[in-house]
Amino acid sequence: MAFEPANDPEAAEAALVASAPFSAEERAAVYRAIHTRRDVRDEFLPDELPDEAVMRLLDAAHHAPSVGFMQPWNFLLIRDRARREAVHAAFERAAAAEEALLPPERRAQYRSLKLQGILKAPLNVCITCDRSRHGTTGLGRTQQPEADLLSTACAVQNFWLAARAEGIGVGWVSILRDQDLREILGVPAEIAIVAYLCVGRVARAYARPELEVRQWAKRLPLEELIFSDQWGKHVNNSKG
Repeated sequence: MAFEPANDPEAAEAALVASAPFSAEERAAVYRAIHTRRDVRDEFLPDELPDEAVMRLLDAAHHAPSVGFMQPWNFLLIRDRARREAVHAAFERAAAAEEALLPPERRAQYRSLKLQGILKAPLNVCITCDRSRHGTTGLGRTQQPEADLLSTACAVQNFWLAARAEGIGVGWVSILRDQDLREILGVPAEIAIVAYLCVGRVARAYARPELEVRQWAKRLPLEELIFSDQWGKHVNNSKG
């Protein structure tokens, strides 16, 4: 479908609306979703998700920011048991390969972790990026061509936060070989696979990230990650 560009400053001006801050209650809800969002693995309930709830999550993802407004994402919904079993088998192979790369003293802990909910969650979602949508370069991508992939990651985050607000759990399965997913799901070679998600209702979730609870890693102090004006120059929080 051809897109005819237009340059109408008056129409653009008329499209502007006031941008007021959220109320205290609205702000609290947004930050609650951010701070209590979890990567769900073993807590999924078997209940099917209503189609209208799934569409709300997809609509939230579709309203993510995208460079050049290219909206490069597609959403592949996987409910078929046989196909999910094939993905699960691919995960098992990839996890075994990953475990072999770990120091021997960490392998037992790795095996104890629940790293996916592919079969337990009633819905899997593969989110992809069409890197040629609206042209191979496009507005804003001539100097940073990977911005389309980052835009798709924003769609993943929108999906995840909306799911948290709905009481729906999401788990991102990254231990999968790209080629395995392409063969199982029929994803064309020119389409980038960005995220494979497990989605479903949960009765409860970890108050803190599971990998932190299980002492695999810990949250880094924010102040150590902030630089001022140039790389490596930390913000001076001292007074006086």
